[in-house]
Amino acid sequence: MQAGFPTGPASVSLAAMTHAYIDSYYSRTLADTTRRPSLEGEVEADVCVIGGGMAGLATALGLAERGVTNVVVLEGRQVGFGASGRNGGFVSAGYSRGPAALVKSVGLENAKALYGLTQEAMGVIRRRIGQYDMPCGPLVDGKLNISWFDRPKELKANIAFMNENFGTRMEFWPRARIRDLYLSKRYYDAIYNPDGFHFHSLNFTRGTAAASEGLGVRIFENSPATRLDLDGDTKRVQTARGTVKARQVVIATSGYLHWLLPRLRFSILPIGTYVMLTEPLGDRLKTAMRGNHAVSDSRFAPDYYRALPDSRILWGGRISMATNPANLDRLMLGDMLKVYPQLAGTKVEVAWPGTMGYTTHKMPLIGELKPGVWVNTCFGGHGMCSTTAGGETVAKAIAQGDESWKLFRPFGLSFAGGPVGPLAAQTVYWYWQLRDLMKR
Repeated sequence: MQAGFPTGPASVSLAAMTHAYIDSYYSRTLADTTRRPSLEGEVEADVCVIGGGMAGLATALGLAERGVTNVVVLEGRQVGFGASGRNGGFVSAGYSRGPAALVKSVGLENAKALYGLTQEAMGVIRRRIGQYDMPCGPLVDGKLNISWFDRPKELKANIAFMNENFGTRMEFWPRARIRDLYLSKRYYDAIYNPDGFHFHSLNFTRGTAAASEGLGVRIFENSPATRLDLDGDTKRVQTARGTVKARQVVIATSGYLHWLLPRLRFSILPIGTYVMLTEPLGDRLKTAMRGNHAVSDSRFAPDYYRALPDSRILWGGRISMATNPANLDRLMLGDMLKVYPQLAGTKVEVAWPGTMGYTTHKMPLIGELKPGVWVNTCFGGHGMCSTTAGGETVAKAIAQGDESWKLFRPFGLSFAGGPVGPLAAQTVYWYWQLRDLMKR
């Protein structure tokens, strides 16, 4: 990286649309069935965005809202095919790297500025949902991080640190209140974030695509980039049947980059994560959950879940080097029953994997790789908000010359282990699982 930054759509049936996506809660509940064409021939653009997921589309919409509308987005499959179709749908400020660790790395003022980008992104997300009438609701306010450990002083200190230094509005919820809402003997106290919320992540991402197209952005699906020529004033991005010539290129592919750009790929650790959807539970749901917040726990690799309006549970968790393990439904159901054994006998409607892009420093890669070549990628399991922050940061840099992206300079390219990286990550995960057990 540069010095200072280390290293015309048609509609198809819903059945056909869901076949294109992985089978999941999100693909089964799409709000629209719009398909985009593949790239054919040569096109020119001011900016070419590689990757039509949350980060790439946030960048495209950020550019278009600032008047840069000659933008082409290349998506290898369908918009939102990756993380936005497979996550918990939780939206909250911050990054995979926690605020306290940020302060240790870059000092309080820069940490506040970095965290502030995601706080601003929360407002951008809410504004866009309303402005573009995105059908991604219901938006349910409130996010709980529940402790598996009896350490109320720790939680209260963390709340004070966040509220005093980052202007958050976090609250301490005692275990009596938690166990009244979430009936599990595993749980103790919790941190409640009133500004977090949950929604339909894939409909939001598809809504972002539609909003971008409404402002002039061209999106091509089933058009993976196959070759890059990033030297000179005009860059060339080739696909199987076409070429984009652009003055600037933004790479936003996360764990799906493969080896298109080896220097960047060596800094990305693709990690598997998983989600399941239960059958409707009806009145049985209240034997376990009486709240509808977004919930996660305090372990290194937490469970995260939410009760849906129709009494089903969306449950996610685990990280693994295996991106598509066998018996996934059984594994995920087992995790849920460890917390809520009273739900024994529940059936799983569908379970599905996803691939996240991690970095060794647990911060996204955001910045200028070389003149005219930008990255906005690797959000490490904390991307529903921070991808919008990254999109806004890169869009402001390209459209307005804003230099907020330089805040990410301390978190640049770092070797993530190459082909053995996932095995190393799996080992670390097992180690932290053991640490979690020893804490109890």
